[in-house]
Amino acid sequence: MTDPKQSEGRRRNAALPGGKPDADTSEEAVRRVGRESRRRAGPDGPDAREIGDTFKQEPPASPSPAKPRGGV
Repeated sequence: MTDPKQSEGRRRNAALPGGKPDADTSEEAVRRVGRESRRRAGPDGPDAREIGDTFKQEPPASPSPAKPRGGV
């Protein structure tokens, strides 16, 4: 029987199943870390919403394209 927490990609990469890191960690601590990690873009990064909003903005106006040189 396969572990329902272990996805096919994790199995292919030989990753450990997700879940509690050790028996001493409480279920509430696991849930708290999970909730916090969904709000962050990375372990040291800002709020994930800040990153997403950056890519939703219109790109800055670029200067007009360069005009070709030469006497053509």
